[in-house]
Order: sequence, then structure tokens, then C-alpha cells
Amino acid sequence: MSAPTLLGVSLKMYFGHHETLNWARRVGDIAARHPAVTGGLTEVFVLPAFPAIVPLTSVLAGTGVRIGAQDLATDDRGPFTGEVSGPYLKEIGCAYAEVGHAERRRLFGEGDTVVAAKTAAALRNGLTPVLCVGELDRAAPAEAADRTVAELARILATAAHDGGADGSVVVAYEPQWAIGAPEPASAGHITAVCAALTAWLDARPRYAGSRVIYGGSAGPGLLGRLGAGVDGLFLGRFAHDPAAVESILDEISARATAPTAVREDV
Repeated sequence: MSAPTLLGVSLKMYFGHHETLNWARRVGDIAARHPAVTGGLTEVFVLPAFPAIVPLTSVLAGTGVRIGAQDLATDDRGPFTGEVSGPYLKEIGCAYAEVGHAERRRLFGEGDTVVAAKTAAALRNGLTPVLCVGELDRAAPAEAADRTVAELARILATAAHDGGADGSVVVAYEPQWAIGAPEPASAGHITAVCAALTAWLDARPRYAGSRVIYGGSAGPGLLGRLGAGVDGLFLGRFAHDPAAVESILDEISARATAPTAVREDV
């Protein structure tokens, strides 16, 4: 049996606290009854703002939806005002920690060295890093694949040097030019880059069990057009309506029982 499709949602800073809890209740209700989740076809995780993590572990208990954080500190303990460490996140119920998102790179100056340190921090604390990679400017699929694989290799090599343990990672392929765009990258482009990332990870046993998902204006209607090597989606604003999440779960159920048609457009 193939690995379950992975469906992740980052809420970023769009919702207030009670809005987050209400959204989670609705998504939890959907997940608890949806055959894609109850039948093991998908694994769902959500990354809320830090203050919502603890209450969401209760709201989503028993629904099959797991919790993660949108960021974590490079260090595990110490005088780091405003930071939240990997051990702390693990203690309060997180399974995932997002690292390397383009917004943190652009707005907060986080380069590869910081991203690698955060990846290492996640791995050594038993958190699965959701490691965001992707080319800055639009490029042909082969060139985008080369750039993105090189970025992944560079970050994981540095993370290993920084004391990152062996373990699976979730690589979120997010071409930066597609983040916030009206449409995602084309299905052919996504499939080509994700397949290259998957092949690179599969050749390295220390990252056994890793998966590659696509983000960057991902939403309903995309998953069924993607081919091998794309293990799921990483959603942002298109998941704000719980009905959209349910729609994608429906697509996952359909994808499990029907051949995948891949568009050749790039």
C-alpha cells in the first residue's frame, strides 16, 4: 500500500484566536467522518499561531488531524527572547515544525544557515520539519528542479553538520513566484520538480520515509492533476474555508481509486 497523501495547512497570521478555534472545530468534524482520513488515505496536519497550539490539541483530539508550529528556535534552551524551542513544541503536542518559508526568508532575513539550524533542531527533538524550498523566479521545469534539489541538498548537509538526527522530512516545494499568485505552477512543472526532489531523497537512507508536497497557491482541483512524486499539498489561504479542505479530501479519495492524469503544460 502506498503512503497516505499528506495534506498540510498553515494558517499564518490570518485568523484571530477564537476564529482559529472555530475553524479547527469545523475541520476536525470533517476529518473525523471523512473516509479519506478514517480510511488511512491521508494524513492531515495544521500549523496555527503559537498561542493556539495547546487548545487545538484538545479541539482536534480524536479527529486524525495533527498539530505543528509555523516556526521554531535554532537552539533548545537559553536567553532567546520571543523564541519557542523544539523541546517545548514537542512537549505541548506538536508533530511538525515549518522551516524556511519564503516569507521568513524575505521578511526576517533567514538564510540557508538559519534554515539548516532550524531543520536540525526539529530533527533532534523528534519533530518532522516541513522544509520549504523553491526557486525565486519562474524557470523551466528542468532548471527549477536543478535549483531546488541543490537548495535541499545544501540545507540538509548543513543541518546534518549542525547535529540534526536522521529522520524523515516533509519537503514543501513552493516556487516563490507562485506564492500568493492567482494560480499555482502548472501540473507539469510541479510534477517534474517534485519527482526530482523525491528521487534525491530516496537515494539517501538517512531520510527514509520523507515526502514531497506542493504549496504555492495550492487549492481544490489541483491534486488530481499531479503525477508521481507529489505526495500531497501544503495549503494557505485556499484552506480558510473548511469546505475547501473537504473538497480536497474528496479528491484524495478519488485519487486513490482512479488513474492519475497529468497535464503536460509547463
